[in-house]
Parts: sequence; structure tokens; C-alpha cells
Amino acid sequence: MPSTSPIVTIMIRAAEKAGRVLLRDFNEVENLQVSRKGPADFVTAADKRSEEIIFEELKKARPTYSFLMEESGEVEGEDKDHVWIVDPIDGTHNFMHGIPHWCISIALEVKSRIEAGIVYDPVKEELFRAERSSGAFLGQHRRIRVSGRNELESASIAIGYGKPNPEKHKVFIEETKMVSATCPMIRRFGAAALDLSYVAAGRLEGYWERGLKPWDAAAGYLIVKEAGGFVNSIDNEDNPIYSDSLVAGNEAIYNHLRKTLKAA
Repeated sequence: MPSTSPIVTIMIRAAEKAGRVLLRDFNEVENLQVSRKGPADFVTAADKRSEEIIFEELKKARPTYSFLMEESGEVEGEDKDHVWIVDPIDGTHNFMHGIPHWCISIALEVKSRIEAGIVYDPVKEELFRAERSSGAFLGQHRRIRVSGRNELESASIAIGYGKPNPEKHKVFIEETKMVSATCPMIRRFGAAALDLSYVAAGRLEGYWERGLKPWDAAAGYLIVKEAGGFVNSIDNEDNPIYSDSLVAGNEAIYNHLRKTLKAA
């Protein structure tokens, strides 16, 4: 069983440090729900604070690497071939409403290929991780694999919809109708990186989403692939994480979803 590499150790350290701060912030959100203004500004500040912590930790460890981050966008370093892709809170809407389903996502892209990724859920203390050609893991030692269930009637499918254009929203609604006709157990959890990690861990058989950004998809994309799953853009772009859509699952459910989504 492969040990955690130095690069993944750096990623985990950054995520855990940000996660401790986010947990304290999350515990304050409930107190803000009753206010007229609500917790939106507070959560925006928490999002930025998390990103700053992750940026500082990764920058300290690898000073020359570049960044692609949700809040700050592209930060070009001396080394343009190595890019950290960071989502400081995936599932921000859940976080803002006190729903304990959100995470931190960090991936390392090397020459346009994702080489390592982690998805950290501080509330449940779950860490999903993968490196290319090394398998996918939950925590330090538990290897994870996609589900073996391939019956459509018993498959659990997660869906998501970010902010695509109105025309693609119409397509998404049609896709949902067609998939639900054969897969009745459709769920929307609101955190793309966790949806992908749950597919990798066999908790879900399939997933698709439109309106994604690279920081939503990069780490989870690799974790699914290393867990023996299939994941691609719905629309066949060359680099799936830079498309605005993903479909993932074990082989049987992935193939069914691809076929159905294309028909829609």
C-alpha cells in the first residue's frame, strides 16, 4: 500500500489548517441565521480566509508553483507547468445555511494533467485522496473503489446545477426528467467535490452536473478515476475539468448516463 507522498502531505496540511478555521466559522453560522441580513457576508469572509490559509501553506512549501483559485483566480508563478487548483469551500450554500455538507478541494495539475487531489470534509473528518496511478483512499490507509451495483432501479445518482446559461438550464431539466425515468433515486447534495468522492467510495453509483468550474471538479475527477470509475465531460471537451459539465460513475451507470444525457 503506497504511503502518502510529500506533495499530498503538503496538500493535507493546508486543508486541515484551513478546515480548523472553517469549523469555528461554521459553528457561528447558526447564530447568524436569525438576523435579517443573514450570514452571507460572514461566509464570504470565511471563504476568502480559507483560501488565504491554503495559498500561504502551499506557497511556503512550493514557492514557484502557480495557482488557480475560486476567489482569487489565476496567480501565475515562475513554474507555469505546476498549478494548484483550489476551492476553499465547496458547498458554500450549505455552509451558509448551517448544513454540514461542504468541503475543501485541492488538486495539483502538472502540464495540463491532474496528478494529485484531495477532498477534505472537516465536519465528518473524512479525507479523500488520490495520486495518478496510485489508487484512491479514504483517510490514510483505506483504499476505496466505485460501487459494483449496476441496476438502474437501485442506483443512487447525484446531480448538480451551477450557473450555466439559460439554454443549458433547459437541457439540464430535460436530462433530469429522462434520467429519473429509469433511475428513481436522484439526489442533489450541493457539493460537487463530495459528490465525486462519494462515487469513488461506492456511496453513489453515478453523478452528473452542469455549470462547474475547474476548482469544483479537479480533485474529485482524479479520485473517481483512481477508484476505478469513469468520468468525462458530458459534451466531450478535450480536458473535462475545464468544461462546464461532468458525468461520472461505475462503468455500467456511467455508460447509461452518458447515453441518456446525449439523448436529451
